[in-house]
Amino acid sequence: MLATRNRLRTSTDFSTTVRSGVRNGRRNVVLYTVAIAADEPSRIGFIVSKSVGNAVVRNLVKRRLREAGALSLQQYGTGFAIVVRALPAAAAASWDQLLADYNAALETTMKRLGGRLPRAASVVSRETRQEGTPRA
Repeated sequence: MLATRNRLRTSTDFSTTVRSGVRNGRRNVVLYTVAIAADEPSRIGFIVSKSVGNAVVRNLVKRRLREAGALSLQQYGTGFAIVVRALPAAAAASWDQLLADYNAALETTMKRLGGRLPRAASVVSRETRQEGTPRA
């Protein structure tokens, strides 16, 4: 299970990652990855639409992808935001197929990031920034 600090939770985080991230698709998943501050924990979010299946199937796919994400945090524990979008084929995929697609897409996006690896944290981090204060 993913810790709260490792989850993408707001629509702003999702849209920023999807719009500005590096994308790679496989048969069952599409991954979007973007580098964030190097000292921030990596965060992962999941998009599993109704096209994947009914609620039972969507939750099964989501649980499997969440576990794959938790395993990937061992290698990429800090500095990345990742959005995983499940495709309809994920409903019929086994755990091994989902894990293989997730890992292959993640490795490809990390290679494509290349020079855009996690940047150093700004003077004012997101956690310490007060509401209404200008960003550093």
